[in-house]
Amino acid sequence: MQSKKIELGLKENWKQFTLLVIINAFVGGMIGMERTIIPGFAELEFGIASKTAILSFITAFGITKAIANYYTGRLANKYGRKKLLVGGWLFALPVPFILIYAPDWNWVIFANMLLGISQGFAWSSTVIMKIDLVGEKNRGLAMGLNEFAGYFAVGLVAFLTGYVADQYGITPYPFYIGIFLSIVGLLLTIFWVRETNDFVKKENVSNHTAELKNVFYETTFRNKTLSSVTQAGLANNLNDGMIWGLLPILLLSFNYSNENIGIIVAIYPTVWGIGQLFTGKMADHYSKKRMLFYGMLLQGIAILFIPFTSDFWALASLSAILGWGTALVYPTFLTTIADATSPVQRAESIGTFRLWRDLGYAFGAIISGVVADIFGVQYSILLIGVLTIASSLIIKFRMPERIKTAF
Repeated sequence: MQSKKIELGLKENWKQFTLLVIINAFVGGMIGMERTIIPGFAELEFGIASKTAILSFITAFGITKAIANYYTGRLANKYGRKKLLVGGWLFALPVPFILIYAPDWNWVIFANMLLGISQGFAWSSTVIMKIDLVGEKNRGLAMGLNEFAGYFAVGLVAFLTGYVADQYGITPYPFYIGIFLSIVGLLLTIFWVRETNDFVKKENVSNHTAELKNVFYETTFRNKTLSSVTQAGLANNLNDGMIWGLLPILLLSFNYSNENIGIIVAIYPTVWGIGQLFTGKMADHYSKKRMLFYGMLLQGIAILFIPFTSDFWALASLSAILGWGTALVYPTFLTTIADATSPVQRAESIGTFRLWRDLGYAFGAIISGVVADIFGVQYSILLIGVLTIASSLIIKFRMPERIKTAF
């Protein structure tokens, strides 16, 4: 009976879609909880000075999230999207408590491994479920709304934790926000989210996109569209991992307060989030290749300017430009992957893309940490900017203008 009533579309499924948008805001908020304060937390609470050691929490987060992303894609069809979303919240529950009571830095790393698994299961599930619900027509808008909710929440919670840390200390009060988010997110998922596998079956009846012979290999290397998007995703999160870890450290060296650090750090994901309300819809109508190229190029240019100023307003402006560049590419990544794969392989291809994309966190943390320790934070930031521009050139010269699945 249920399958006869299934209709694809944003309007037709707006209640369930809106619920998933709200839940993804809670998912994003869990990252925002750490975005401003963890680098300072490492130095003040545990006396860690090495940039590589401080950024080890991002490495742990990136690797576990990447692996969880991949298996979410593979397991979503087998066990259902909702079960993986519930699992994501169960992994998130202990994270703020561990951070509050951590006796040493290894516990912080462990907490970020749990957070990475949680983010992989929860965020990937909400992405896949929204794509399932809306069908092809409004896919870009759907991804824009999804990523807006997640990254606006990252920025908002990053600001809130910075403010709370400035007023009441770096622990435990900022982490109370994470306790609230994880409990409410889990309850919303258990009682109100519905499974979307039947929507995939309905879309597959009328979709004639050719299936890939080897989803992992095609998405990673061979398919020019999918592999170009995948490397850009990796580069995007490589620079995001650097910004996450090194920007607060750079601002601390300028003697900024936690509140001002929180403002600058929060502008980037906030513009990134709000911008996707527009860029997601743009991805339904304009050249995806051009959006990806200019978005990555804009990111790289903004990053290259960061080491050359200590002025608050200049850094705030660069943070906003970086956020807009990321907004151009983030929903476009997912809509391009979805358009270039058949519905039955979409979850696995998105999982593969998100595997490599979020390994960028680990690569970014390791590369920027090592370079910062040897040559200084400014040189590390410059290197990441150059790598981001190189990624934009790969999009320009390798990715075809027209999306297709076999080359």
